[in-house]
Amino acid sequence: HRVRQKFLEAVNPYNFFYFGIVINKDPKKLYGSVFRNKEAFYQYVCGLVFENAKPYLKNAKVKIDKSGRVVFRTELAKYLKQKMNQDGNNLIKTAKMEHSHSNNLLQLADYVAGVINRNILQKAGHQVYSKYLSAKEISVQIWPK
Repeated sequence: HRVRQKFLEAVNPYNFFYFGIVINKDPKKLYGSVFRNKEAFYQYVCGLVFENAKPYLKNAKVKIDKSGRVVFRTELAKYLKQKMNQDGNNLIKTAKMEHSHSNNLLQLADYVAGVINRNILQKAGHQVYSKYLSAKEISVQIWPK
């Protein structure tokens, strides 16, 4: 608890914001082929996040935690750039994969995801952690409702 709180205190002065998507994996609510394939599901969720972030993107340099097969990573980067750079918009300049252990911003994103998870599940300490991030939250969408 103390380490989490100190981390959030340390990053709190920095200027950043976040969007979150929480997926309810109840099989009764998720149907369709996209939810049976891990890579297609990951791509779909990334698309949801970036669609929500569209108004805040301009020549963005996107970093995504490096996971999955090389082909998947290449396809995901291509998909995001095509999806966001339509109609003459240049919302994503680059989309690259990096290991989170070597990128501080990806570590921060992991931490934010953890705090969102704690909030949704009402885990111990969630109110303390949320107070550091609440001003930086643009939206957290729970899907499907």
